[in-house]
Amino acid sequence: MGSLAAVLRHPDDLYPLLKLKMASRQAEKQIPPEPHWAFCYSMLHKVSRSFALVIQQLGTDLRNAVCIFYLVLRALDTVEDDTSIPTDVKVPILIAFHRHVYDREWHFSCGTKEYKVLMDQFHHVSTAFLELGKGYQDAIEDITKRMGAGMAKFICKEVESIDDYDEYCYYVAGLVGLGLSKLFYASGTEDLAPDSLSNSMGLFLQKTNIIRDYLEDINEIPKCRMFWPREIWSKYVNKLEDLKYEENSDKAVQCLNDMVTNALMHVEDCLKYMSALRDHAIFRFCAIPQIMAIGTLALCYNNIEVFRGVVKMRRGLTAKVIDRTNNMTDVYLAFYDFSNILKPKINKNDPNATKTLSRVEAIQKACMDSGVLNKRFVKVSKFYKQ
Repeated sequence: MGSLAAVLRHPDDLYPLLKLKMASRQAEKQIPPEPHWAFCYSMLHKVSRSFALVIQQLGTDLRNAVCIFYLVLRALDTVEDDTSIPTDVKVPILIAFHRHVYDREWHFSCGTKEYKVLMDQFHHVSTAFLELGKGYQDAIEDITKRMGAGMAKFICKEVESIDDYDEYCYYVAGLVGLGLSKLFYASGTEDLAPDSLSNSMGLFLQKTNIIRDYLEDINEIPKCRMFWPREIWSKYVNKLEDLKYEENSDKAVQCLNDMVTNALMHVEDCLKYMSALRDHAIFRFCAIPQIMAIGTLALCYNNIEVFRGVVKMRRGLTAKVIDRTNNMTDVYLAFYDFSNILKPKINKNDPNATKTLSRVEAIQKACMDSGVLNKRFVKVSKFYKQ
């Protein structure tokens, strides 16, 4: 529920934390009784508790489709992530994964902990998938096929340029955005969003994760995983792993700030996407992770701790985001607040200071231009204190 010390420092976190805990317990009670669905929803809670909570708010048919979509892609990602699998074994599995979802007998042992359980008992996911409506099945198959092919491509290819970086993020996350838009459309509750906006929704989340997870990825055993583009990091160090060494701290932070500035380029598209959503549950499902992303970037920016350990928003702040995100006014206020937290961290001597400041001011302008924020209020707002 969050550490006692953190709650004492931020006593207004307590109520949202209690609400989050109660919602989590309620969601667990709603797990369907059928063995395959019980497995899928139980697994969803294990691999992403906060994501499971926002999924639970969706209508039944869409909720089931999104749950299976998430688990299929999580399984695909588990294959890609397992660096112990030889390339000649991994690539064919990634390419054929969209066909395996139709096979109740298929499974492949890889990954660790709950991800190994998911892979060993994947037949439950396939069984549930085959009970979805055809529109949902077609969307999931299409995205899984395209994602598997893209992952296979980057197994044998380094992320060299920023274009490579955007292409990789498109395959592993932009396609998730496109897939979710297809599922929302198939449910009959939303119009089909433009691919460019759906892609930005995915890229913003993925780039945030890649930035935050630098140390975990670079220390991966038996082989490190490198997703920061050479075009960016080579301006600061000779090898990507050099960023984690204390003697390179100044250069590491400059590189980090460069990466954060690149991620902020997707914010305006994300705001456009969310502002077009009509269904309240779908809106919250989309908006909560996006607010978490801008909050995480504000925390990571200019922060050497990214190269020393795990940097993430405290549990109480996450609870506040989940509790307080109900409409676009809340979204604009959160993005304005978090960009205001990032803004004073910009050092004028940073090589990307001008570009970063321009990005932050563009985000704040988009929030103000929405017309839903009170100008006097946002100047003093501390809605999301870190």
